[in-house]
Amino acid sequence: MKQTLALVASIVLVIALTGSSNFIAAQSSTPDAQKQPDMSSALDRLREAQKSLEAATHDKGGHRAKALKLVKEAIAEVEQGIHFDDIHTTRQEKPKAK
Repeated sequence: MKQTLALVASIVLVIALTGSSNFIAAQSSTPDAQKQPDMSSALDRLREAQKSLEAATHDKGGHRAKALKLVKEAIAEVEQGIHFDDIHTTRQEKPKAK
């Protein structure tokens, strides 16, 4: 649980530091993205964070490298979540947005 919280906190920090909250996530033309716009948006923002971290200077006491690793893990988790939802939930079963 602590590791999960640390991962989430790190991702939020990376997104905040890279300014990706200001990005307007482009809608992908893939069916998964159309069915899951929030997950697609998160994925787009994480990829932008990854690019920003990769472009940053390397001397950050190991924190940039760790943040990059965590963002890559988060990307994989979001992709797996999209895939899981597509397999296990039909369009009719999905709850309506509030």
